[in-house]
Amino acid sequence: MNTVVKKLEYYIDTIPGKFRKIGTNELNAKPDPEKWNKKEILGHLADSAFNNLQRLIRVQYESGVKIVYYQNEWVAIQDYQNMDVDAVIQHWVTLNRQFLRVIRNFPQNKLGEEIDTGKTARDLHTAEFLITDYLEHMEHHFRQIFGTHG
Repeated sequence: MNTVVKKLEYYIDTIPGKFRKIGTNELNAKPDPEKWNKKEILGHLADSAFNNLQRLIRVQYESGVKIVYYQNEWVAIQDYQNMDVDAVIQHWVTLNRQFLRVIRNFPQNKLGEEIDTGKTARDLHTAEFLITDYLEHMEHHFRQIFGTHG
């Protein structure tokens, strides 16, 4: 868990500056009409933080937690494509700071609790998996944005 915390702290400190260095045309360019641009990818990462926050909070006091995330719909509805870049960055930073607070205080005895994330069928994941997977997911998208982990 320490590795996840340290990497998230690093990303929260460094990604905003790196993201602001990307030119407007590059931020808004879609590699394909059906693919997200770089602002939408960062917005998607904010959505992912939001959904995982809900999962990690609720699994601590509820049984049978089921939280499904329809990523394309969320990105479209929130219109990250037309959102001011600084607003997208701040949204991502704020949610990730809160995510850090939650995982720093996450009880060890709850790491094995399961959350259902399945859209059509049960898809159970432990809280511990969701925490580590969140970081891997973020790094995957940083490679799309920056060509590296960020």
